[in-house]
Amino acid sequence: MKNADSLIDVAQIDSTQIDDIYAEVGQWHVNVGEQKIHPKRMPGRWRSVKWWTSSVWLLFFLGPYLRWGDRQAVLFDLPAQKFYLFGLTVLVQDLWILAMILLFFAILLAVVTALAGRVFCGYFCFQTVWTDVFVLIEEWLEGKPRQRQQLDEAPWSLAKLRIKAIKHGLWLLIGLLTGVSFVAWFMDAGELWRGMLALSLPLEASITIGAFVFGTYSLAGFMREQTCMWLCPYSRIQGVMVDQDTVLPAYDAVRGESRGRRKKGQPDDHLGDCIDCNLCVAVCPTGIDIRDGQQQGCITCGLCIDACDSVMEKIGRPKGLVRYDSLNGLLGKTQARWFKRPRVWVYFGILAFSVVGGAWGLATLDGLELKVIHHRQPMFVMQSDGSIQNRYQLKLLNKTDQPLQASINVSGAPGLKAVGVSKPVLLAPSGITAHEVFVRIPAKWLDSDSLQIDFSVSTPLEGINATRKAVFIGPAPSGGS
Repeated sequence: MKNADSLIDVAQIDSTQIDDIYAEVGQWHVNVGEQKIHPKRMPGRWRSVKWWTSSVWLLFFLGPYLRWGDRQAVLFDLPAQKFYLFGLTVLVQDLWILAMILLFFAILLAVVTALAGRVFCGYFCFQTVWTDVFVLIEEWLEGKPRQRQQLDEAPWSLAKLRIKAIKHGLWLLIGLLTGVSFVAWFMDAGELWRGMLALSLPLEASITIGAFVFGTYSLAGFMREQTCMWLCPYSRIQGVMVDQDTVLPAYDAVRGESRGRRKKGQPDDHLGDCIDCNLCVAVCPTGIDIRDGQQQGCITCGLCIDACDSVMEKIGRPKGLVRYDSLNGLLGKTQARWFKRPRVWVYFGILAFSVVGGAWGLATLDGLELKVIHHRQPMFVMQSDGSIQNRYQLKLLNKTDQPLQASINVSGAPGLKAVGVSKPVLLAPSGITAHEVFVRIPAKWLDSDSLQIDFSVSTPLEGINATRKAVFIGPAPSGGS
């Protein structure tokens, strides 16, 4: 039973508007993969949001060209096993910090999915954004969806060959720029371009760029929505990450059914607000029908909402027949607030752990790391003057990109003498330097078979120093067990 105010008085609606809608999208059908999808592009709030969110990928293309002093600001130098993050140099010993950053983004994806579905897929995903750009180029050159379909079906001619050649050339160019931009994060951008122009790129860089050209061209140009529906693992697991309180694009069946086409002069008191125009199917990048409920192919981009709202405006009905809502919201049930959902708190707990861990790691990232290794064979040596000698190997890791002069000091016991610390040690940049030190302590000052001593290393650079405690071993005192 529908309220009287929910009925549509077709006589008061310009029938040509509805006729135009039916004529424009009459050929669209639900995608089952048997033919290429040509999604219709139309303006709207969520289309604008998609363009703004997609713009974050400009960082992918422009980021490698940021400079920090005489080097690239962000560079993942795999051959040298060094990662430059502006003023920080992260070596392989500190990779756990990068692991914390990756954990943060992985759990952030889970949090967003639990709250609002596949937002990443709809607005940020590489496949979604590049496919959108490829379709935009296709529309510029070949026209609206129906024109593109007709061109595909038309016999080959010089005009068709010219349009197709330009389109595929632009697609390949985007694929090339994508591959070059990716490699530029792992190789100095200036050297990369010089190597490309001189045709002297390293083999690994050439293979990587080629793989990105092929992958971008085939996935965004040809497979498109099939990648989202059949290749992407995220679409397979999203079902276990959402619940009845997750906000997703949804069709209000109570308001929309029974759906049906409107005809002038024909009563429609048995019909809902959905006029069965298929415009929501026409604009969907994966070609699904949102009216059939949540499906694997839905990337929650909201374009169907823009389409349906435009139709509601034309027929004089309220917007929101298709809207972002939860299952409980559609059923009129009370929705649990996000802070009352246990899974969200679990996700936020892991997020907090990754943020605190990563922040602590970056804040305590020292430019110099010291390890002290006590030689075990022999544990100690009795000297002719009655002192006890221990031998240590120092591992000095210089995390800066410049050589350093390091002064070594040993303390912690009366009468202690250190051999091998009188001159500064030259530390290689971004590498480990080994140095041996002999420590002697008079036997009379040893009241046990071991005691703690301190090693410290200082450099001319402020804040670049390190300390480490070690154990000095001696013979058991007389009368000991």
